[in-house]
Amino acid sequence: MSLNDVLKVLAADIDEVENLVRDIDEADWAKPTPAPGWSIADQVAHLTFIFRLAKTAAADPDTFKGIAAKATQNFDGAVNAALQQFNGFPPKELLARFRSEGDASVEALAAVPENSVVPWLVNPLPPTVLASAGIMELFGHGQDIADALGVHREPTDRLRPLVQFAVLTRDFGYLAHDLTPPAEPFRFELTAPTGEVWTYGPEDATEKITGPVHDFCLLVTRRRHRDDLALTATGQEAERWLGIAQAYRGPAGEGRKPGQFADPCCD
Repeated sequence: MSLNDVLKVLAADIDEVENLVRDIDEADWAKPTPAPGWSIADQVAHLTFIFRLAKTAAADPDTFKGIAAKATQNFDGAVNAALQQFNGFPPKELLARFRSEGDASVEALAAVPENSVVPWLVNPLPPTVLASAGIMELFGHGQDIADALGVHREPTDRLRPLVQFAVLTRDFGYLAHDLTPPAEPFRFELTAPTGEVWTYGPEDATEKITGPVHDFCLLVTRRRHRDDLALTATGQEAERWLGIAQAYRGPAGEGRKPGQFADPCCD
């Protein structure tokens, strides 16, 4: 997918998360989400922080490097400070800041040449990859918000950049568990909401993951337990991967428990 295509998805996903919370009561912003200790306001505050980072990285790399140096030394502290910074605003102002930072990040990434890189927390990233990481953040935290509100989100083919990002970052789950990633690539055969099968990796790979695209995205963002998803592994290494998969760096977090939610098609 081109940078322009991925940014269109990012912009649409920002719209979707905004629509989830735009008309909820002020008290609902304090509702707990499935992420332990995080309210709906915390989820929106975190996304606002991520978009401010992305905007700064794309538009002002020198300033970003100073921010990143502090965040790298204590990333959890930086995240907690960001939550305190943003979720202290009244809901309407927090939502306005989320919208503003989200739109600004899309605009800043659009101005970056597609064949260049943008500084990021560990390694510089192509703008398409950084935008895809933003889509991953919106999907995961948006799912937490939807779960807290009891809202069903209809899967769409906008999930493609997230799937591609998760395939690219296959090894993050191994690294989070201090495991050595296998050298051999996996084969992924995933069925999109439209029925099209998206394939990645060599056809003759001995390790293979198959199943619905939406379930795959819930797995790699750790928003559902693997036991509640219709994903199948072929091969011992692929089977192990289903238990540790994540499309983000750092600690895996608590994840979700088996049976914690209704079937993902209907939750």
